[in-house]
Amino acid sequence: MRAPEVDYRRFRFNRLNTDEFRHLYYLLFWVVFGIAFAVLERVWIRPSYFPISCTLDDAIPFCEFFLIPYLFWFVFLVGMHLYTLLYDVEDFKKMMKFNIVSYAISVGMYIIFPNCQDLRPMEFARDNLFTRFMEGFYQFDTNTNVCPSLHVVGSVAVMLAAFHSKDFSSKKWKMIFGIIAFFISIATVFLKQHSVVDVLMAIPVCMIAYIFSFWKRGGN
Repeated sequence: MRAPEVDYRRFRFNRLNTDEFRHLYYLLFWVVFGIAFAVLERVWIRPSYFPISCTLDDAIPFCEFFLIPYLFWFVFLVGMHLYTLLYDVEDFKKMMKFNIVSYAISVGMYIIFPNCQDLRPMEFARDNLFTRFMEGFYQFDTNTNVCPSLHVVGSVAVMLAAFHSKDFSSKKWKMIFGIIAFFISIATVFLKQHSVVDVLMAIPVCMIAYIFSFWKRGGN
């Protein structure tokens, strides 16, 4: 693996405003987002939420084995942040701009249009490690603020960062990242964490964020 573009061993807080380390300020976004989302989920409880669903949701069976790609989302997201932060700072900045715009739009939609989903199964057809995990996960994770799906938005952010990176822009890597993003996205509906509507609504959000981040103006 090639050496990092920035030698973080030289980092000191008094150097945060230098060109070499200023991009680290982008990481503060995750602190702000985390607080905002926690308030929406745990503090600002609305008197009612609009349930999101469609006919296609009823045709999609619950499948606990999609827990694997669903949880891999965290590795996918954190891994690309670390990679770009260390080895491709410009791509890191673009991905963070995408995250800021897309997640801000999503939180804004949760505020303006409080929504939820009532798709989770009351009981599981099978008893195994995955269903037991999901049973506990359902109790921890609320079913509110689901449209658009942040799992989908985050997956697209990683995929686009890979497409525009120096090391992952080959056809092989694009295919790998595209497949991973696809399976993470469909995992949300097979685990009944999201409706198909949530996945589809993430698409225009990502398109808007793309214009403000990865899109090269002038067609170059």
